[in-house]
Amino acid sequence: MSNKPVVSIVDVKRIYQMGTVEVQALRGVNLQITKGEFISIMGPSGCGKSTLMHILGCLDRPTSGLVQIDEVDISKLDDNELAKIRNKKVGFVFQTFNLLPKLSAIENVELPLIYAGIKFDERRARATELLAMVGLAERANHRPSELSGGQSQRVAIARSLANNPSLVLADEPTGNLDSKSGAEIIHLFKQLNDRGVTLIMVTHDQEIGNQSKRLVRLKDGLIVSDDKIR
Repeated sequence: MSNKPVVSIVDVKRIYQMGTVEVQALRGVNLQITKGEFISIMGPSGCGKSTLMHILGCLDRPTSGLVQIDEVDISKLDDNELAKIRNKKVGFVFQTFNLLPKLSAIENVELPLIYAGIKFDERRARATELLAMVGLAERANHRPSELSGGQSQRVAIARSLANNPSLVLADEPTGNLDSKSGAEIIHLFKQLNDRGVTLIMVTHDQEIGNQSKRLVRLKDGLIVSDDKIR
């Protein structure tokens, strides 16, 4: 594992204006994540987990502070530049899978490659390889309605890896799955992490959080603990 930070967050604050009320979602967060880490972010509802994930995923900007991904300060980028970073540097895995229902599994995996301008033959080969990696080679032509929840999440994980991102953000990735499927998804994450994929996972489930290598806890917009698990 290299010591080069994939993510560097320095004194990040995020304030939302709700009418006349200011809501401080993040109140000065500092976090360094190096390549090859597998981190869980935990904390009660309203603690700032989602806000932090949105900022890391280039879906939101901090009110103040520094956010770097691969040493690029994303807080200074315009919307188009943010979209490019989001497509190239960040893979997303959502609780609700977010697959397009009319597309087959392989077509869903290809989507980030289409946005990146990759030609058909190359993206089809890459998507085929990724579906095989997550154990779904034989389901390539099935639509989401023909897949189980666990299989749909595997497709979503394959899609998140399409552009070889610097980090994968997983937001409650087992939240809609039964315990067996959830355990299989976490096992897959561990395998991907062993291959060098940097993973940041938000979860409410302590048992799931304990499967990562580092556990960061948020409360009231601040990091209250940051512990290596293994």
